[in-house]
Amino acid sequence: MNNSNFLPINIEEVKKRGWDELDIILISGDAYIDHPSFGVPLIGRYLESLGYRVGIIAQPDWRGINDFKKLGRPRLFFGISAGAMDSMLNHYTAHKKPRSDDSYSPGDKAGLRPDRTTIVYANRVREAYPGIPLIIGGIEASLRRFAHYDYWENRVRRSILIDSRADLLVFGMGEKQAETIAKRLSKGEDISKIKDIRGTAVVTSSIEGTEGKDYILLPSYEDVLKDKKAYALASRIFHIESNPFNARALYQKYGDRYIKVNPPSLPLSTKDMDRIYALPFLKEQHPSYKVKIPALEMVKFSITIQRGCFGGCTFCSLTEHQGRIIQSRSEESILREVEGLKKLKGFTGIVSDLGGPTANMYRLRCKDRNVESKCRRLSCIYPQICKFMDTDHTPQINLLRKSRGMKDIKKVFIASGVRYDLALKSPEYIKELVSHHVGGHLKVAPEHTSIKVLNLMKKPDINTFLQFKRYFDDFSKKCGKEQYIVPYFISSHPGSNLTDMIDLALFLKKEGFKPQQVQDFIPTPMTLSAAMYYTGYDPIDFTPPPASPHRWGRNKVGGVFREVYCAKIIKEKRQQKAIMRFSAPDNYYLVKEALTKAGRKDLIGYGKDKLIPPYKK
Repeated sequence: MNNSNFLPINIEEVKKRGWDELDIILISGDAYIDHPSFGVPLIGRYLESLGYRVGIIAQPDWRGINDFKKLGRPRLFFGISAGAMDSMLNHYTAHKKPRSDDSYSPGDKAGLRPDRTTIVYANRVREAYPGIPLIIGGIEASLRRFAHYDYWENRVRRSILIDSRADLLVFGMGEKQAETIAKRLSKGEDISKIKDIRGTAVVTSSIEGTEGKDYILLPSYEDVLKDKKAYALASRIFHIESNPFNARALYQKYGDRYIKVNPPSLPLSTKDMDRIYALPFLKEQHPSYKVKIPALEMVKFSITIQRGCFGGCTFCSLTEHQGRIIQSRSEESILREVEGLKKLKGFTGIVSDLGGPTANMYRLRCKDRNVESKCRRLSCIYPQICKFMDTDHTPQINLLRKSRGMKDIKKVFIASGVRYDLALKSPEYIKELVSHHVGGHLKVAPEHTSIKVLNLMKKPDINTFLQFKRYFDDFSKKCGKEQYIVPYFISSHPGSNLTDMIDLALFLKKEGFKPQQVQDFIPTPMTLSAAMYYTGYDPIDFTPPPASPHRWGRNKVGGVFREVYCAKIIKEKRQQKAIMRFSAPDNYYLVKEALTKAGRKDLIGYGKDKLIPPYKK
């Protein structure tokens, strides 16, 4: 493949395009894969479509500055992203053990990016080019924009904007923010004056506007560092202030400075979405890589049909990054991309996924735009599906039928997670899904069986999952297919204790589920669950003091938060995880210890009502 089809990654490729300099250089912690599933190439292609000369530096050697200088000094700015994952989550397990692989690197090789990638890269750019406008973005920067609990250091860290010394932080998906920043810098505006763009955060020395109307002052960094209730309060406020139609600017003080976080960017229109996904992505890794990059193999023949998620799961950061409002592509745009897959090397007629953050939210949105603009609910479907939510799955059913009916398309799979409580509103969708779009196994995420834990997660009760499973089994039988549901569960989530996990294990045994992989909870920055884990409080279950000028109690926390149990000792986390795979020989002693500790020795022995035998086989 001709290297000139890719965005340039070295000075030779820049010169081949006839350019003497670049306008914008994007630096990524991931290897360069020219596919819309990856943020830096997506932003790069978008800026290129606006006429800017864009280059990419992928996985530079951070031990010096040479790699950061290989494309020269950009005319406008450097943009930095740690990649598709937070670098600490990418590097370490829930038990803080180093991971041995990295699917976003050539050959699945770990160690090609530093811990806290955004900060390290930003400081190297500052060394190489003092004074150059520097923008940070991506999932790592987005979710660390406020003072945040860092699980791997077990402490509250400052906003990443402070530690990186960047001029601007872009949160969210970033296309419109990048466009506006580039346009204003091109017109000669100084980067220090650009403080008002939606979906960005800046450092400022003062506060502007009227408190309560234009902005809200969060508990300061110093306050959240010493007071866990102040931390829970800050978490509560910035989650409530997440609707782009009514969110106010948020300020957080750091000594004599403030972080100003502007309201989120407005949702993209269908026209915007279509334009972005019609950009000339090659859907290949750069030819300079001599070995395969696993992340490409997972998404190469997949298609994104929407962005956003209104589920509001407290352990998930999707809403904070992509927003709660669903942004869908047109049917025509999606079908054109399906047609385009046929031209790709290695395509066998199988579309690996037609989805998004959640499989079945395509074209689903609030029926009343006036209500949507005022709403402050964190989930549109918990504790019940909102009466204003349009749950009509017909557009997605039609899309699935048309896509699988295209010439030379053998199969269209749904690999994204299905929100089953939403799917129950459309048995016809479940039938369509089960009859034509499941590759033998369907992944869904009930996450737990304890109603106490599920309430903290903002997930439906386990009976809702069982109702969906009955539909799945019935439709599978009717279409003559042997198919199975693969449920995903989380251990050690805030609220979950050994007794809860034992009940979950008994449920798994009763239903005949034998999970091969289980996820132990990791408190990722900015999630409500991480705030619960660190503080021991539920930030949403809060009663403000009677005399409070605001319902959130301003900066002095006189109200009451509901306390939440959290498993923090690694031994208990291992026990909770082991209980889910109680039949695995390697877990025997951990499970036995847990059963003994929980006073459930009655589950040790022989018989269908027991979890483990009295002795290891």
